[in-house]
Amino acid sequence: MAEITAQSIEQVESIATTQQPPKPFRIGDLLTYAVLLFGAFLALLPFIWMLSWSVMTANEVSRGQLIPNQILLQNYTDAWNRANFGLFMWNSVRISVISIVGMLLFCVPAAYAFAKMKFFGKNILFAVMLATLMIPDVVTLIPNFLTVVWFDRLGQSIFGDVGRWINNWPSLTVPFMASAFTIFLLRQFFAQLPDDLWEAARIDGAGHFRYLISVVIPLSKAPIMTVITLAFIASWNSLLWPLLVANSDDWRPIAFGLSKFVTADASDEFHLQMAASVIMVLPIIVLYFFTQKQFTEGIASSGLKG
Repeated sequence: MAEITAQSIEQVESIATTQQPPKPFRIGDLLTYAVLLFGAFLALLPFIWMLSWSVMTANEVSRGQLIPNQILLQNYTDAWNRANFGLFMWNSVRISVISIVGMLLFCVPAAYAFAKMKFFGKNILFAVMLATLMIPDVVTLIPNFLTVVWFDRLGQSIFGDVGRWINNWPSLTVPFMASAFTIFLLRQFFAQLPDDLWEAARIDGAGHFRYLISVVIPLSKAPIMTVITLAFIASWNSLLWPLLVANSDDWRPIAFGLSKFVTADASDEFHLQMAASVIMVLPIIVLYFFTQKQFTEGIASSGLKG
């Protein structure tokens, strides 16, 4: 009995020492939460407004109502049909998939080379690549367009219409397959992998390619999903570049379809404009919902957290 009592006393004392007293309430915490709640409200307000107006009638929107009297899901059907979103969304899906696949094929090996391989001028090349992040996209717009036009002429002179770039998927995807930010993000994660894994792989007779495929990529699911999410968002929202290189609706993305619908087809029907906006943004929200855990882990583990 004495042993049991002593053991029980030790357990109680151990629990008492490990449990910390409740944190006292401070006025600063209240201010912090108030600022965070206000910021969250400002961030969510446009989306709430968009969702509310997307299920209203035209009269309710004109009166400036915030809550619909009756939810009209028919607005989404009308916006989908009138904006021809079926074609534009299919174009965006094709462009996004091709861009993401090409980005992974080029950026993953490049990031691995900068992180784990030794070659002459590696640091200089990496610094030059990082410097390109400082260049605004608008500055590279015309050079990229001239490059695409040159390849379009070359491709058509060799392969005929099959080698066409303008108003075709190469002009909409190839210029974005090599992303300096993607290479940098993946390189930061690859560099954190212990060198013992590479030594063990070398003992088993693996080279760099097999080590990349069998070890590095399976361990890098979080940052890879992060760059896939970012690339999908950039491709899905692209508008200015497709206006330059796509002169027909055959390859124009959904951002162009929304812009055309808002400015021409439904310029005074704000409820349908909001419904079309919800349709466009919905795939991005769904993708982020399924990848938010990997997205957060990828940013945190790549040395980019604040």
